[in-house]
Amino acid sequence: MYNNLRAEMARNNVTVGNLAEILNVRYATVSDKLNGRFRFYYDEAIKIRNHFFPDCSLEYLFEAKEPAKEKRRPAVCENQTATANS
Repeated sequence: MYNNLRAEMARNNVTVGNLAEILNVRYATVSDKLNGRFRFYYDEAIKIRNHFFPDCSLEYLFEAKEPAKEKRRPAVCENQTATANS
């Protein structure tokens, strides 16, 4: 989740610890937020953007991308496949 934020952190050598320090929260809290377990509050997003990435928009940094879900074939009953093959 937050692939753009993670990419900008890597480009600018910003660590999870750096974010935790500026937000005045624990490292684990920021880690949970980056992994999508909890959300970033608007004021936290503003602090992160203003302090570390002033040239980036909030929309870009905090675009939440869900992992791609595996496409599954629809379930078919055995008796339906048997009649379809007849």
